[in-house]
Amino acid sequence: MPADDAAEQPAQPWNRQRLRSTNERLLLDRLRTGGAASRAQLARETGLSKPTVSSALAALEEAGLVHEVGTHTPERGRVAVLYAPDPAAGYALGIDIGRSWLRVAVADLDGAVVARADVRNRARSSGAMTDLVVSTARQVVANSGVGADKVAHAVAGTPGVYDEKQRRVRYAMHLPGWGRAGLFDRMREELGIPLEVHNDANLAALGEYTFGVGAGSRLFTYIMIGTGLGMGVVSEGRLFTGAHGGAGEIGFLPWPGQQKPETLEDAVSGVAVVEAARHFGMTGQQLTAKAVFDAARQGNPAAAAAVRLVGERIAHTVAAAAAVLDPDLVVLGGGVGHSIDLLLRPVRETLRTLTPLRPKIVPGRLGEDAVLLGAVATALGTARDVVFERRSAS
Repeated sequence: MPADDAAEQPAQPWNRQRLRSTNERLLLDRLRTGGAASRAQLARETGLSKPTVSSALAALEEAGLVHEVGTHTPERGRVAVLYAPDPAAGYALGIDIGRSWLRVAVADLDGAVVARADVRNRARSSGAMTDLVVSTARQVVANSGVGADKVAHAVAGTPGVYDEKQRRVRYAMHLPGWGRAGLFDRMREELGIPLEVHNDANLAALGEYTFGVGAGSRLFTYIMIGTGLGMGVVSEGRLFTGAHGGAGEIGFLPWPGQQKPETLEDAVSGVAVVEAARHFGMTGQQLTAKAVFDAARQGNPAAAAAVRLVGERIAHTVAAAAAVLDPDLVVLGGGVGHSIDLLLRPVRETLRTLTPLRPKIVPGRLGEDAVLLGAVATALGTARDVVFERRSAS
């Protein structure tokens, strides 16, 4: 058959179906990123014909993916109906597994959290922690009033690096037994929801990029300073995780010299804050990093000296990140990072003596919710795709 004749043949059914699906997805994505719009506005902005837009919107509305949200009256012409994505078409589950706290949230497809729980992590074993994650997630879904079948995807953040092949977490030194194989397989089975696992600092970085101070940054690093030390790197809106998921595990970097601290994590973490305070003469059996920072704000000289020392060490962390990555922004977060009001001056002063590179250094905006909101944002990316495919197929 001549090529010209073949080009004139009507589209095959599967081609028409694919074209309809493509048009529907184009309109849905436009409504999600650009806000509510009328048929005429969508036709102008997408280049699709008005009949095609009307047909695609009708299909999306029938599938429960978009709904009417109001009207617009132009200066000339008829009143136009406005459409927007229906946030209740599906839901995503975010989980933040930390040494001290477990945080779980359910969000609709607009990213609005509809239910959440923050639970003290008192688990003494990896098995007990797995039970706690499953029971808390089930309770949050139940409290949301959302059917479990409408939760399309889940993402969990954890210290360490999840090894897909071995089905276990590596390098989670502060969570005893958390390296056992199969723990997340068990969570998936008991929750009945597809579950991804990511490093907590990486998710915190995505959280700050999506909802916090990282928005619009070309390349920024999120340095999480708490029980341990980690870093997430976001470049052009995408995580950089390295060849094996270990990019950002800066806690393993050796600390200069042969005596303690031996690694960067030994020098900068919350434990290091307490050790520095004791070195400068601060006492107390239940001394914590928070107590040291509180005392420094009240003028305690030992606490102030400890905070300054840790600030100087954080500057070494920033200098290393700046030299390798050249970020336009460095975000400090985690339990220690939240006290940046005390740390920022020694960090900046010391950084000037270490390197000519001068990235902007700011505190995270999301505080303790950075990992959780990063998990929600990551889960939403997949959940939106899953919901579209399910509803379009049906």
